[in-house]
Amino acid sequence: MRVKAAILTGTGRPFEVDEVELAGPKAGEVLVKVAASGLCASDLNVIDGKRGLAPFPVVLGHEASGVVAETGPGVTRLKAGDPVVMSIVPSCGHCPSCANGRPNYCAVAGDAMSRGGLFDGTSRLSRGGRRLNHFLTVSSFAEYAVVPESGAVRVDPAMPLDRAALISCAVLTGHGAVHNTARVRHGSRVAVFGCGGVGLNVVQGARTAGASRIVAVDVNPDKLRLAERLGATDAVHADRQDPVAAIGELTGGVDYAFEALGLEQTVRQAWQSLDVGGEAVIVGLMRHGATVTLDANPFVDEKRIGGCYFGSSHLMRDVPALVERYLAGELLLDEIISRRVGLDDLTEAFGRLRAGDGARSVLVFD
Repeated sequence: MRVKAAILTGTGRPFEVDEVELAGPKAGEVLVKVAASGLCASDLNVIDGKRGLAPFPVVLGHEASGVVAETGPGVTRLKAGDPVVMSIVPSCGHCPSCANGRPNYCAVAGDAMSRGGLFDGTSRLSRGGRRLNHFLTVSSFAEYAVVPESGAVRVDPAMPLDRAALISCAVLTGHGAVHNTARVRHGSRVAVFGCGGVGLNVVQGARTAGASRIVAVDVNPDKLRLAERLGATDAVHADRQDPVAAIGELTGGVDYAFEALGLEQTVRQAWQSLDVGGEAVIVGLMRHGATVTLDANPFVDEKRIGGCYFGSSHLMRDVPALVERYLAGELLLDEIISRRVGLDDLTEAFGRLRAGDGARSVLVFD
């Protein structure tokens, strides 16, 4: 079938909106009519060459939702008409990582992503007879997408799909970092460095975990105000205050510090903001090859630092639970969407994301 898609042909180039060929789903795959796709820093990292997550030319987009249009052979969990959230962490179910309960690190999915294909290594996308690559097995900057069945989760039909798209990545990562990775305890003191789409959902996760103090840190006053609406008890403008000193004055040091920017400076600040026994969780993706130098003295205070990938989430468990929280009014998503855009607006919209303008732009299809 022919579908309209936004194609990226190389680092730093504008998107080319064109009709492409999309082959139908093979065994274990589903064809999804895309409803919405969030614009995420992981997409921007490819555009700017920060991380080489897929070969060019590529159809980006991964934080997405839609409706199943067709199923391939062997698909049993989904059917045409099902509203779904698509995800970057499909799993084969039988590799060592999947067998050990870490489907986020599925070896088959990882290999597919590095090659720009689906599980069998091939692409369903082409233009003029030449292959186009998939992005993180999703490629949702297109009217339709073919994805592995394990990378699509049915959601309650009452869930608005433009908001459901955010659950696919930003919410799962931020909320999961709190509840799954760090397992923040009730009454804890929390600091969040960076209040973009992921950081704002770390704030929400800390609120739902029952944190007593939630200190949001950013340089954008609009994002800080939004963080307070989502649950932050305190806001620190990092251009006007030393974040570490401010957090110390407000809390005496935090039990958990979440870094959601992927910058060496803020990783160090998160580390320095901890109280005795505190834990720093690095959620932001750092530039490929980046290094971090830390003061070693705090180790004697049993402070810890660790990584986080996709909020240590389990798709089939966490996506429906987050949808339920939204429908119950506990999870706020409407407030996070800064603007809705079309395919022709993507280059400009990513420019705004690069400049730190707004929380989340969402590509929507009529």
